[in-house]
Amino acid sequence: MSALKPVGAADRQAILDGPRTSVVHRNWMSTLQCMNDVQVGGTASRDTLPASLSVVAWNVERCLFPTDTAARIAPFSPDIVLLSEVDCGMARTGQRHTTADVAAELGMAYAFGVEFFELGLGGATERDRCTDDFNADGWHGNAILSAAPMLRVEMLRLDDHGHWFVLGRDDVDPDQPRIGGRMALMAEIATENGPVCAVSTHLESNAKPDHRAEQFDLLMDRIYAFAPDMPVIIGGDLNTGNHVPPDFSWTHETLFKRAEARGYDWSLSPEGMTTQPSLITPHPARQMRLDWFATRGMTGQASEMIEANDPNGRPLSDHHAIWCRVQI
Repeated sequence: MSALKPVGAADRQAILDGPRTSVVHRNWMSTLQCMNDVQVGGTASRDTLPASLSVVAWNVERCLFPTDTAARIAPFSPDIVLLSEVDCGMARTGQRHTTADVAAELGMAYAFGVEFFELGLGGATERDRCTDDFNADGWHGNAILSAAPMLRVEMLRLDDHGHWFVLGRDDVDPDQPRIGGRMALMAEIATENGPVCAVSTHLESNAKPDHRAEQFDLLMDRIYAFAPDMPVIIGGDLNTGNHVPPDFSWTHETLFKRAEARGYDWSLSPEGMTTQPSLITPHPARQMRLDWFATRGMTGQASEMIEANDPNGRPLSDHHAIWCRVQI
């Protein structure tokens, strides 16, 4: 779609007034059009990508500063950018469509899908940044940016039970109701050596490794249906190590070996912790390695972590970006 349909005031109030159960959540997920469509826009700068691809994946933590975010990765001349936690019509980011803004700065086409329809203004550090006392759209999601047009785009919902909506769960904030759940976007893009499948995803943080492994299994199943014979690159925040005390290490996750058994390679993921203190998350309890590339049918050439600070040292996100170069 060239535009997503906003949630009307009547539906928004009905969500706020109604019961917060899994059944109710699934009903809203199926009836709200914005939760089932993908927005495409922007302007690609060329017709086809080269056979050697520069790819960035970045959890931009709402994308507070779209212009500076684009400037931070522009020196890497990305052909594909895989973003998570991008806002659209949220008061905390000035009601901007942050994906569209970053794409315009980089001269890229984009696909944007809604992970959550947020009915509140966010946490305390987010409310401090709000320009209004309302969200114009209330959307928060994932995106794929490409320097060439995307030939096909598909969204995959990784859950619909209301992980962040149903009351009675220990990990639900009753003051921040949301419709939605973790998801992935998949796009087919033409290169000089044939089409490639690019995937932007964000796995669940408020869960244990078995849950994330199930989500990644579902993702690999859908990728096989979407692009069975194409080279694939998956990039995103996999939330590895969350809810695994005492060390909260990515090494406890089972999704890595399960993906390797199906032909995926993790070697293009840069070494080191990928999180840092930020304006929204100023005092994280721990640093973690959350952000990864998984590839299939590609040859890795280089990889690097991109520090998520602007030239003045201001943090742009609580996640560093990761970059790689691959040969199709």
